[in-house]
Amino acid sequence: MNTYTDFFKALSDETRLRMMNLLIVSKVELCVCEFTDILETPTYNVSKHLKILKNAGFLNERKEGRWVYYGLSSEKGKFFNLLFEAVKEIPAKQFKTDFNELQKRFDIRVDGKCLLGIQKEHLKTQ
Repeated sequence: MNTYTDFFKALSDETRLRMMNLLIVSKVELCVCEFTDILETPTYNVSKHLKILKNAGFLNERKEGRWVYYGLSSEKGKFFNLLFEAVKEIPAKQFKTDFNELQKRFDIRVDGKCLLGIQKEHLKTQ
């Protein structure tokens, strides 16, 4: 039973719900710097939240050069699929803004990859 409570604890934060929503709707891996720009959150906070989601079993991590990408866990079962569907159904206005920012980040990808790092000046030094 502890595993299931860990899942819900991991999803009990607005930032982590926003991260999960981005991964669910985009259906691709996202780089830490993309999360930083989209969520307007310092990298150290993004990394902290991603670690919690990864430790709960929601995410896979992949390093490519200096970039770290996160995607939804490939070990999904019915329970994960139902949770993901529930996250997609949250009627949060913020998700719309996140999705618009995600589109901007996708527009600057090179061959489908994040190669430019954080783009928002006020987040580069944090």
